[in-house]
Amino acid sequence: MPITIMGDREFENVPSIKSKALRINLNENIYGTFSEIGAGQETVRNFFRAGGASGTIAKAMSAYDKDFSDAIYGIEDDRRYVTEERLKKMLTHETNLIEQRISREKHPNKLFFTYANTVATIDFAKKYKGHGWVGIKYQVHPEEDYNEIILHVRFHENDARLQQNTLGILGVNLIYGAYYKYDNPKKLLRYLYDHIDKDQIEIDTINFSGPRFERVDNRLMSLQLVKNGMTEAVMFAPDGNNVLPAKILYKKNILALRGSFRPVTKVNMDMYKRSLELFLNENRVSEENTEVIFEITLSNLRAEGEIDERDFMDRAELLCSLGQTVMISNFQEYYKVVEYFSRYTKERMGLAMGVNNLVDIFDEKYYRHLSGGILEAFGKLFFKDLKVYLYPFKDRETGEITTSDNLKVHPRMKELYKFFKYNGKVVDITNYDPEILDIFSREVLQLIAEGKGGWEDMLPEKTTAMIKEHDLFSHYKQKSAQKIQS
Repeated sequence: MPITIMGDREFENVPSIKSKALRINLNENIYGTFSEIGAGQETVRNFFRAGGASGTIAKAMSAYDKDFSDAIYGIEDDRRYVTEERLKKMLTHETNLIEQRISREKHPNKLFFTYANTVATIDFAKKYKGHGWVGIKYQVHPEEDYNEIILHVRFHENDARLQQNTLGILGVNLIYGAYYKYDNPKKLLRYLYDHIDKDQIEIDTINFSGPRFERVDNRLMSLQLVKNGMTEAVMFAPDGNNVLPAKILYKKNILALRGSFRPVTKVNMDMYKRSLELFLNENRVSEENTEVIFEITLSNLRAEGEIDERDFMDRAELLCSLGQTVMISNFQEYYKVVEYFSRYTKERMGLAMGVNNLVDIFDEKYYRHLSGGILEAFGKLFFKDLKVYLYPFKDRETGEITTSDNLKVHPRMKELYKFFKYNGKVVDITNYDPEILDIFSREVLQLIAEGKGGWEDMLPEKTTAMIKEHDLFSHYKQKSAQKIQS
């Protein structure tokens, strides 16, 4: 038995990169191809150095020249090489070659795999840090269909050699995790960062598919990326699949709506429609080059200190059913949302929000961590051609409607607010539906939880139908019942 010393604590022993590669190499059945483009052959190098690679590596290649790469994998319609489509072609092509060239009769127990990456590392001027697609297509049983794990990374290091080394480590972690952690995708995700700091590389998209991942919901895996600090934001399309943020946002005008959407109410949809009408009337903005994003911050996903994944799934399904693109972010402050969008576009931006949200923006307490305080935050928020589209608030007791003209901010912020108001940065939504101003999502949720009626008329018809059909938010009924019993 190993020696223990008084005071020792248990911890998870993370295998070294060499140990991971060696364990793969020593398995006589794991056998496949490495195809790496754009950053050298950094992943396969770890397997060569670990020893015993002759039984693992069928082929290692890097079709670095574009013409030669096109001759092997075909020409992409967009003439781009660092894309998900390119990666999938690489995985499919190399897997087919293994199946054609290695006899199953001679090697009945072989577990074939193809590991591939196509990346662009940092440019010479060090202005563009680079990104890439990484994936593995593999078997865990010789008679079983292939599984796939495909992810997108963004590099943060300022040296090409460092980026290459990090990519090689990530590749080993992915192959090792695919074979030895596939039964727990959440853990597999965390193990991708073994021996890698999170400020070295960012994973902003991941998708699992195949027989071993039939029960994996890729939207929940997106949530894990944000929850684990692997990226600041993830996105998924109306079809429910994870989507690369750059693919959605690149060179687009962006209108963003932040909320809890628990559930989506008529107020949410009225705010969306009215703000979009105003946004489309701006110069250089058209429906064809505009993307609307419904954003849910991580803080809005927390319930009793932990993220309620069922709650997240309910809201995601509702927003997707309404044809919306959803972003899950770690951004508490609005200026960080704008900074994030600015990575991908220089076009116009709009933020649709209620009165209370705008008042919070002018609260100094949210900016104490910045050396320039609220002025630094506002410089980042409004330096772009950004406008806030403000939805009014109705006081139930007095019936008073609050707009940008009569909202109250802290006295110290009054002149700052006037500056942005008079410069047209805050625009009132005036053509709203006055009949729905009394609707609040928290009250709708309470009615659902208590099994009471009346909430149906507060939501869009499609949302009401989905909640009833799929029994969404049913876990709140259980919580309510437990509270009553206790």
